[in-house]
Amino acid sequence: MKEYELTVLIHPDLEADLDKALDKVRAIIKDADGEIVSEDNWGKKKLAYTIKKEDFAVYVYFDVKLPASAPLKISNTLNITDEVLRYLLVLADEKGRALLAEDKKRASERRETDEVKGEE
Repeated sequence: MKEYELTVLIHPDLEADLDKALDKVRAIIKDADGEIVSEDNWGKKKLAYTIKKEDFAVYVYFDVKLPASAPLKISNTLNITDEVLRYLLVLADEKGRALLAEDKKRASERRETDEVKGEE
């Protein structure tokens, strides 16, 4: 199974009852034999351009593990799901993730060093 990143833009009117729409997306992933590694709700944001006569959407990001046949199934299903304005499903960039983790590590080491110097 390969790791993917899925970002889903949910219709803004569903913000009050977001769990119902997200349960539908989770079910689509699980029905395709996928596994959700993590989920992050980024909240309601203004869109760069109007999509289906909407100026805002609720952004939700998923890290998922999918078998080879799943991306096509998920894409076909999300295309006809009313709650989803737009989605993006891409392979996870392992090199990019490694660089981000390394940058975070360096930043925390710098903070620790600066704190020690401040105490002296």
